[in-house]
Amino acid sequence: MSESTALTVALVQMNSGQSIQANLAQADHYLGQAAGQGAKLAVLPENFAGMAAADDFRRQIAETDGQGPIQDALGRLARAHGMWLVGGTIPLLSDADARPVAACCIYDSAGERRGRYDKIHLFDVDVPDADEQYRESANTAPGQQVLTVPTPWGRLGVAVCYDLRFPELFGMLAADGAELIAVPAAFTRPTGRAHWELLVRSRALDSLAYVAAAGQTGTHPGGRRTWGHSLVAGPWGEVLCHADELPGVYLVTLDMTQVASVRKSFPVLQHRRLQTALKAAE
Repeated sequence: MSESTALTVALVQMNSGQSIQANLAQADHYLGQAAGQGAKLAVLPENFAGMAAADDFRRQIAETDGQGPIQDALGRLARAHGMWLVGGTIPLLSDADARPVAACCIYDSAGERRGRYDKIHLFDVDVPDADEQYRESANTAPGQQVLTVPTPWGRLGVAVCYDLRFPELFGMLAADGAELIAVPAAFTRPTGRAHWELLVRSRALDSLAYVAAAGQTGTHPGGRRTWGHSLVAGPWGEVLCHADELPGVYLVTLDMTQVASVRKSFPVLQHRRLQTALKAAE
């Protein structure tokens, strides 16, 4: 593989708490390890900068788009470690809603922001067979648009956590040319145990793309427990990297030519006819 087609990806698995400063220091430490092992792109987990017991914590730490200590730190970390960075999610103030959005900002190796994705699907569920209830929409506004951005290794798409349960989103990312889809996440232990690997592999297979999913892990303030087991799946649905439950950095080198090769020999994306059928039914 040439350097331009080989991409070493780092999944940064964290146990974030309520201290933004401590979480940023943890991210810096792990990104330094990743850079030292040759990573060119790193994925931070959902809510990497802060997980708290209070439901309104996200509102308290929300920043204005384009400025704020967390966004400044993300750009600085990408530049300092010389890598592209999928910046987990952070709450950004919305012009159209009193609730902040859960934004995933993408930075290049010079620390310049290349894109922002706001989480579309919000986790409002009562977890079956567990005494856990979540109402993410109480303090988060949903996003409205998908995102893909060009990188030196191909087009990068982004989804966040609960988005994994919506294959149509991944179909849209693939249709927009995504060859690698980054998924910052904070899956609960019950849902992670039941569905995490299945969902990541299925979405990779759906889109015939690499899916790199970085998760929160362990116990957080308020007693919430997350699954960890960060994972990279290939375009044939195969597991290429599977973390355990420990915080840390997990790396894998991807051959980006494999996406085009699989899509050519197994042209599922070209065979999709649902939109045509729906238009005909109208």
